Amino acid sequence: MINENNKNNIKTFEELINLSDYSFTNKLNADPDAKYSGDNKFPREVFTGHYVPVSPTAIKDPIYISHSENFFKELGFSENLLKSNDFIKLFSGDMSNISNLSQNKGWATGYALSIYGTEYYAQCPFQTGNGYGDGRAISVLEAVINDTRWEFQLKGGGRTPYCRGADGRAVLRSSVREFLAQEHMHALGIATSRSLTLFTSKKEQVTRPWFKENSYSKDPEVMIEEDVAITTRVASSFLRVGQIELFGRRARKNEHKDALKELEMIVLHLIDREYSEVIKEDLSLEEKIIQLAKEFQNRLTSLVANWIRVGYCQGNFNSDNCAAGGFTLDYGPFGFIEMFEPKYQSWTGGGNHFSFFNQPTAAFKNFKSFCSALKPLLTSNPKALEELEKIENNFSKVMQEKMENMWAKKLGLNKFDIELFEELINLMIDTKVDYTIFFRELSNIQNDMSSIEKSFYGKTQNENIKLRWNSWLENWKLLLNVNDEESKEKLSKQMKLTNPKYTLREWHLVWAYQEAENGNYQPVHELQKIMTNPYEEQTKEIEEKYYIKKPSDFFGIAGISHVSCSS
Repeated sequence: MINENNKNNIKTFEELINLSDYSFTNKLNADPDAKYSGDNKFPREVFTGHYVPVSPTAIKDPIYISHSENFFKELGFSENLLKSNDFIKLFSGDMSNISNLSQNKGWATGYALSIYGTEYYAQCPFQTGNGYGDGRAISVLEAVINDTRWEFQLKGGGRTPYCRGADGRAVLRSSVREFLAQEHMHALGIATSRSLTLFTSKKEQVTRPWFKENSYSKDPEVMIEEDVAITTRVASSFLRVGQIELFGRRARKNEHKDALKELEMIVLHLIDREYSEVIKEDLSLEEKIIQLAKEFQNRLTSLVANWIRVGYCQGNFNSDNCAAGGFTLDYGPFGFIEMFEPKYQSWTGGGNHFSFFNQPTAAFKNFKSFCSALKPLLTSNPKALEELEKIENNFSKVMQEKMENMWAKKLGLNKFDIELFEELINLMIDTKVDYTIFFRELSNIQNDMSSIEKSFYGKTQNENIKLRWNSWLENWKLLLNVNDEESKEKLSKQMKLTNPKYTLREWHLVWAYQEAENGNYQPVHELQKIMTNPYEEQTKEIEEKYYIKKPSDFFGIAGISHVSCSS
């Protein structure tokens, strides 16, 4: 919670640094080989330890693009900080010559990879899993601000031992996407990492695979030069399921003498960072682990139900892209659905297993990986192991309940109705509706289908479809049970707090990052302002520009309808 008395009280960089408190590096183990490995910016195996100390690589002559005004206010940051050379240096990757930093190195972490519940090692250059982790994400600050602990991490901050031979950079394109998406997601009321600042450079470019203009290709066809950028993302922690999993695997295989102890340390640190308000300090280790599994299950199921509520598809929901704190993390090949399709997936490498309606199952696979990582700590307690397995097996039931409650709220119903829901999904597919516009227009609770036709891609001339829609609307209204204008108006307002008016469409993002590449940052600022008020009615001009269906010319176009794994 924000303490009203502490708002706008951090006016200088020194005041910010005085709040630093590095629990991760102070309480956990550093890689013991780091001190023998130079600057730790080349790929190597990391066998033990929870993190590697590594300094970010500054981008040359950083250019400020934007910051989150809302998040600055929540943190109590004065906008004068943006004029501080040290503030700009730190969040554009330059930790050198900042005299009052109590810790003048950042840190990167390793993690394991499970894809849809299957353990993988091949993505690690050493085929062991000891070289997979934060390849371009470096945490540079941890601070307690207004009684809340935050970790500040640079995305695109340069090479680490986990870079797997890559350059450790993020490009402007993907950085604009992540910067805008995080604050949009927060405004939608969904747990997420946050955006602090966005910097770019015209003095440093990197080469990336991409698509030709107006191409329909599913695979990148050309190599292009792109400006680098660094976005600072902020969260209560950046602990991932894959991170817990790495230590769980090491403990399970007894890879080194401290493997089990390091697993216990990282699990207790996760509880301290993310669950301390609900898991009491005086419980036994086994009791804490059982409570942790329950709490994470609750958060993860709520998160995924909320993703589907607003039309968000994570795209690449591996265990390493699943925050152990139960919030949205890592905006790589994400997308907000436009024309409704249950198997919608914006990432060409994602497959059906990470598609829109399959996200609850993908979440279950990640939860199983999480529980598996905890089990080495419970091997001496069969009763606790049995309890953990019960929680694991209960996931699908909890997820189903959350989904049904979400759909009921989205439709303005007191109780989920399976027949009404299934007929609606079939109608949405057959009619080809825009997901966001359909549910927003439905929230107006009109007397006929004229309102929702705004969401249809193409005209509805099929008489059978019209009859089906009118029948569905009639059945829906019977279940709504609103008999007067006052109750109808009240319900409409409630539905509009569930069904956003604006979501972040890829073709708007393309426009913003293409203009940013040309030095025009106004579209980024415009999108930022609109997408941080996604439930609000805005001006007619904004509505005509942003509350519209995807133009037919954009369907199937690479980089708009689908993307490769974001660089």
